[in-house]
Amino acid sequence: MELQTLLRKAKYPVVLTGAGMSTESGLPDFRSAAQGLWKYKDPARLASTYAMEHNRDEFVEFYTERIKGLKQCQPHDGHYILAKWERKGLIKSIITQNVDGFHHLAGSENIAEVHGTLRYLYCDRCRQKANHNLYLQAHTTCECGGFLRPSVVLFGETLPDEAVLAAEQETKKADLFIVLGSSLQVSPANLFPIEAKRNGAQLVIINMEETELDGMADLVIHNRKIGEYLQEIDAYLSHE
Repeated sequence: MELQTLLRKAKYPVVLTGAGMSTESGLPDFRSAAQGLWKYKDPARLASTYAMEHNRDEFVEFYTERIKGLKQCQPHDGHYILAKWERKGLIKSIITQNVDGFHHLAGSENIAEVHGTLRYLYCDRCRQKANHNLYLQAHTTCECGGFLRPSVVLFGETLPDEAVLAAEQETKKADLFIVLGSSLQVSPANLFPIEAKRNGAQLVIINMEETELDGMADLVIHNRKIGEYLQEIDAYLSHE
């Protein structure tokens, strides 16, 4: 059974996207950030609450480089196709592990960002949001005197309640759950497909490599670029 057939029959399709969705836009995955500038430093340690409090200069430098990286990339065809499918009612929502904000840039609206986002900063004191471009201007202090930090989930923090709750609710509604570019190794994202399957949803996994949940999926696609594959499916749907 092909994805286009499953999409046509489904009443509430939900999509989960992981790092593979971002790497097709040219963004390195988180671990790959250990190359180049961070070759001798562990990004996981820099992206932590400890680094924010005790190693702030390197913390800010690390996230400044990540924001610069975002500026050099953009959503790919797959992002735009998902936004198009949402407008047409072919999918209902997106749960994403990615912090790049590319789903928003592509036009998707119903998105649960379970790991937060680099799209903006916020003050750790007054919670006011701020443009992430401030980091590129070496501006890290809020008007109230607080520290402007990225709106991402750091090591040592819990996931945002609102996003996780939204993801859980969408998972429960899903009768088709589509995984795009996730190795399904990180909790709680790897639990959503299991929950959807338990609730009777059909499960599709599209990832370059095998995942531990492939065995329970109704359709598995390996070694395909997500953008190209979704373009093919969209072409089938458009000619109906």
